[in-house]
Amino acid sequence: MRFIPTFICPGPVWPGQMLMEKTTIRFREDGQGRILYREEGHVLGEMIIAVDPPLLTAYHTEVKPEAEGKGVGKKLLEALVGYARENGLKIVALCPFVHAQFRRHPDTYADVWQQQTV
Repeated sequence: MRFIPTFICPGPVWPGQMLMEKTTIRFREDGQGRILYREEGHVLGEMIIAVDPPLLTAYHTEVKPEAEGKGVGKKLLEALVGYARENGLKIVALCPFVHAQFRRHPDTYADVWQQQTV
């Protein structure tokens, strides 16, 4: 299975909004990658990920302090889940934020969540 090195999810544009939001997913040859969320050209959030089919691992999510509480983490999560669904991958949620969202909404993410058994 070949993976798209860059995946772009444009954000919504409302009347009067001058600039678009953009989420991008990028992978290196070794499968390590990240999801970036930008607004007005500034990176406001980042998720560290890795792909090794059939798994997509989420390691860490970070949102800039000025963007906290504005849904940036959710947009990163939506990009992660969208990429997993599009490519038939299961997500290993090592990132506390992703894991918390999966636990909070198990029905929403059941098709992509690779639950770990200890």
